[in-house]
Amino acid sequence: MKYPPLAFFRSATVRVRSKQRGFSLITTLILLIVVTVLGIGASQMVLLSERATRFDRDTQIAFQAAEAALIDAEFDIRGPNTSTTQRVASFSASSELGFMDGCGTGASLGLCLPAADGQKPIWYSVDFTDESSSAKTVKFGDFTGRTFATGTSGIRPEIAPRYIIEVLPDKTPGRSASAQKTLFRVTAMGFGPRKETQAVVQMIFRKE
Repeated sequence: MKYPPLAFFRSATVRVRSKQRGFSLITTLILLIVVTVLGIGASQMVLLSERATRFDRDTQIAFQAAEAALIDAEFDIRGPNTSTTQRVASFSASSELGFMDGCGTGASLGLCLPAADGQKPIWYSVDFTDESSSAKTVKFGDFTGRTFATGTSGIRPEIAPRYIIEVLPDKTPGRSASAQKTLFRVTAMGFGPRKETQAVVQMIFRKE
């Protein structure tokens, strides 16, 4: 019986090892691709979560600023108020004096008559982001002397919240026509660390 030469076995062994090395390389490349895709997906999820958390934080800051503006408006309407620009006497429980179509200016700044039926609400058409001298809204503290921390340093509202006050007839059930008084609807907008982050809140206030 003749046996194949030793060189034949060596050649076959080399071919098998070569094929094994090629299979390992492909497997490694596939694993690297899978790990890379998983890593990219995980990083994107972390970024999205961080953005969502930041947005929620900024929205909460804007909401709290708007709530603070409602409180400032309450001091504006009812007092106590020792500011030199205070106008508590302007808010009569039975008069609409000082309230104007499209909102007033000067001492009547932000005092608005409600829009007519079928028209957009006045609080929808007023620009709360306007900080110019022709603005129709009241900045926090304008008539109360109270202060509100704003700015770009730290996590705080970029600008102070603003509000308007509308006068409405009090149509509470059970009140006679002769006893009807006025209600005040306050609409306030607060801002987050960026002016584009905004929150709007509203309240109906009765001054007895």
